[in-house]
Amino acid sequence: MLIKSFLTYIRCELNLSVHTVLSYSVDLRQFREFLDPDGSEETFDALSVTASDIRQWLLSLAEKGIAMRSIRRKLTAVSSFYQFLLRKRLIDGNPASEVEVAKIPKPLPVSLRPREVNEIIAEDLYGKIPARDGKSTAGQLADSAAETEKSPRESRGFEQERDALIFLMLYSTGMRRGELIGLEDRHVDTVRGELKVLGKRNKERIIPFGGELAEAIDRYRRIRESAVGAVTGPFFVRGHGEPLYPMLVERIVKKALRGRAHAQRLSPHVLRHSFATDMLNNGADLVAVQKLLGHESLATTQVYTHITYRELKQNYQLAHPRATRSDAPAGPKP
Repeated sequence: MLIKSFLTYIRCELNLSVHTVLSYSVDLRQFREFLDPDGSEETFDALSVTASDIRQWLLSLAEKGIAMRSIRRKLTAVSSFYQFLLRKRLIDGNPASEVEVAKIPKPLPVSLRPREVNEIIAEDLYGKIPARDGKSTAGQLADSAAETEKSPRESRGFEQERDALIFLMLYSTGMRRGELIGLEDRHVDTVRGELKVLGKRNKERIIPFGGELAEAIDRYRRIRESAVGAVTGPFFVRGHGEPLYPMLVERIVKKALRGRAHAQRLSPHVLRHSFATDMLNNGADLVAVQKLLGHESLATTQVYTHITYRELKQNYQLAHPRATRSDAPAGPKP
């Protein structure tokens, strides 16, 4: 019963995501079954668990080949559970706080090259653009937009238009996949150039956007009405008006990136990383990017400064005439 009370607490009072609550539920069930294989939640004596019990469980997981990242997550679930019991004054200390596991170095977020993003948007949103000598990608985009006015785009399929807009919106706003799926049509305002998303822990935030995205949204709404009819709920829908689901968005983004982007991972979150990296590379304030991404802690956003510094260093080494010289005289010896 204590585990059920804890899960209710993190779902209703802490507003943790459904995914997190489910993960904690599975982790705590596995922990209970390890300590009491023949028992049930009602008979499980959670109050008598020791740090040694927790270590033995984690060791058994490691021996089964469970990844260290998963083991750390499971320890976090157990520690959160006992912190809850401590707050309820049912125990005198948190046994999980005495248990340590190896730290995992955090990899830098994967981002796309701006040129790759521009080329995908140019091809998928405006139609394929032939190479033009002496003209930047931005110039080609402008030409394509002008050509679009001359030839009606409404003839394009609804799903093709929707998928191109999903890619553009993820990159232009930095929103999460779940936020895009939950985006309400009434919260997308192309006149003001703003949209409202519901982020983690049910926190709302306003994200501004530019004219290119506004025009694409208006065009999508026209085509959506012709294909699906009037929509009063989700902004993005499937062919019969049903909302999107996570794996569909995953497939849409991977299809757009596959073979056209040089990145270790191809996912919607890579577009969020690219949004943040490109904002910082072009002079955006770190706190502003934090607010746009919906990060509670500035430290979470600061990881992108490591990427921008790495790119800055690479540019220096490639461009400066003396950055890679190996024949420079050695300095005086101390």
